[in-house]
Amino acid sequence: MANNQHAAVLPSASTFPSGTVSGTAPGTEQGAVSATRGQALEVLRGLVGHPEADFHDGQFEAIEALVDAGRRALVVQRTGWGKSAVYFVASLLLRRRGAGPTLIVSPLLALMRDQVAAAARAGVRAVAINSANQLEWDTVREQLAADQVDVLLVSPERLTNPAFRENQLPELIRRTGLLVIDEAHCISDWGHDFRPDYRRIADLITQLPDTVPVLATTATANSRVVHDIEEQLGDGVLTIRGALGRESLRLGVLTLPDSRERLGWLLTHLADLPGSGIIYTLTVSAAEDTARLLAEAGHEVLAYTGRTDPADRERAEQLLKDNQVKALVATSALGMGFDKPDLGFVVHLGAPSSPVAYYQQVGRAGRGAANADVLLLPGSEDREIWQYFATASMPSEEKAAAVLTALAEAGSAVSTVALEARVDLRRTPLELLLKVLSVDGAVERVGGGWRSTGMPWTYDAERYRRISEARVDEQDSMVIYQDTAGCRMEYITSVLDDDTAAACGRCDNCAGRWFPADIASAATEAAGQTLSRAGIVLEPRLQWPSGMDRLGVPVKGKIKPDENLADGRVLARLTDLGWGGALRELFAAGAPDRTVDPGMLQACVQVLREWGAGDSRVPGWSGAGRPAAIVSMPSRGRPALVDSLARGISEIGRIPYIGQLQLEHGGPTGGRGGNSAYRLAGVWDRLAVGQELGSALAGFGGQSVMLIDDLVDSRWTVTVAGRALRRAGAGAVLPLALAQAG
Repeated sequence: MANNQHAAVLPSASTFPSGTVSGTAPGTEQGAVSATRGQALEVLRGLVGHPEADFHDGQFEAIEALVDAGRRALVVQRTGWGKSAVYFVASLLLRRRGAGPTLIVSPLLALMRDQVAAAARAGVRAVAINSANQLEWDTVREQLAADQVDVLLVSPERLTNPAFRENQLPELIRRTGLLVIDEAHCISDWGHDFRPDYRRIADLITQLPDTVPVLATTATANSRVVHDIEEQLGDGVLTIRGALGRESLRLGVLTLPDSRERLGWLLTHLADLPGSGIIYTLTVSAAEDTARLLAEAGHEVLAYTGRTDPADRERAEQLLKDNQVKALVATSALGMGFDKPDLGFVVHLGAPSSPVAYYQQVGRAGRGAANADVLLLPGSEDREIWQYFATASMPSEEKAAAVLTALAEAGSAVSTVALEARVDLRRTPLELLLKVLSVDGAVERVGGGWRSTGMPWTYDAERYRRISEARVDEQDSMVIYQDTAGCRMEYITSVLDDDTAAACGRCDNCAGRWFPADIASAATEAAGQTLSRAGIVLEPRLQWPSGMDRLGVPVKGKIKPDENLADGRVLARLTDLGWGGALRELFAAGAPDRTVDPGMLQACVQVLREWGAGDSRVPGWSGAGRPAAIVSMPSRGRPALVDSLARGISEIGRIPYIGQLQLEHGGPTGGRGGNSAYRLAGVWDRLAVGQELGSALAGFGGQSVMLIDDLVDSRWTVTVAGRALRRAGAGAVLPLALAQAG
């Protein structure tokens, strides 16, 4: 067997079923095959440090296709099979034959770190160029020039960087001995983690000499994704697909009524789960709330999300690898490429939106161990969250046309920041749309930003309709997985088009429930207390968006201190586990306007008590003093809700309610989802302090006032309202809202 430290990266002496091989090359001379196999075995055994190590079925076939035939190959094999062994061995054999370094396109920093470390352990000289090691780039270039690198790893986004594309990429293409596309499902529109920059790889392949072999690898692809990847790799692709069933995994599903029960189960049974593992959540808020609850109960856990600082992420990964924490409570930010062979369990609080994504995440467990536990605790809110993320990633025809028009009218390069002021899109979806348009050839990234290429572009409505339908089908498959009475491993692998799918004999449906369902009453109570906690800080905007003059708004730079808000409070985010559920119902499309629920009002009062008391980090009332009066926002959609909230707080807190701001010019325009510049333009000069409210404010002589609202999103509405109140003579303006979007 291979040493444990290489178990997840390099093959062991045991073999697995080879699955299917398609696109097989014409026969190779037997002597050449024997010679190559002997050389490959020698390299493999040297890499793993074991004299009897042998290839898994399919591994040598892929190596032979790359090294002897210079072919393009796609390897679809389960996590832990040893896909990286294929390209490490092939790289060293090609280097012995005079080829240049291998170029690996790798999607995540964590994955790059693991690949570089694994290569170093195996004696392969590997380096990376990415956003986290800019200080090392000159050294890397020197090593490449001196032919001291066997493997270079880059991100797909690096391929679109103008300086890299113009200065480094041509030489790399000239010298590359092997191109590897890791996590190749990202190439595909149909893949669960589609990234537009990956589609540039097809262009990169066409620039390579025909003699340069290309390898694509993934563990998470159904037949549709496989076909999409094959098309982008070109003609004559050798595809090797293996069995996806994981004998080490014991799958289960436990359906509980609400978040309180799910967190109570975790509090009760986390310590009983084997070894250390990962608890996946669907949102950042859920990860942070769950980690806080478990940590307060004495469990060694850390949150790991897209909001976690990169250095803290790396530290958290290492602590989990060293078994210094019981679990990381993570979003999908911890996924592809994280390598801990002895990971003992994976628990999901909420289901991922597709079987492909679920298989990829549970594949973190049991890679180098005989047994690992995988449990899904689905939530009633899952579909709502799936829908949000699905629609957020799909470009619309209207937005694409606006971007193309803005770039065409500019006539020169426009930065992303400047483009935000010209089209009504937030930064993240704008950047995604630009990448899609760039891959389609309609725009290009150059020094100074983006510019139009002048090439005609047509919105492919049919393509996006098919993608949308496919995602709905995948969501339905996840619901079926939860409800099936059959083998769970057989179902999940059959949905991934594995012809060898068979009953596992280990999951809860095959062998009976292997996990306890009881929940300690103290754990449920503790979870309930955490979920009933209310209050998050609402930080004021500090800077006006750039380019407001183009939209007729005469502001720029920093917001003046005497016109700005103080720190505010929000009962909860819509995505929170606790109050988030009740708030999502309250603000759901089509929900009727109603007065504030007494329990929700009391929770707001508790937020005010804690806000007023303050602590060492956040002084009470942000140093502004107790508010002397309450003012409410005018609401066209929920007037009863806002009015009852303002009057309820006024009565309980004994703070006089002096009225609401008035709407001007028909009130704010626009809706949720736009960028800052357009959101601000939509509320500018549309909120005013009327004569009656102004007279009441004057009676309080510049004291602080509390501004009540129902829902905040971009924060520009409360910012403009606060500015109007400050200019009318109010002291500090302290905003309080029921909910925050996002």
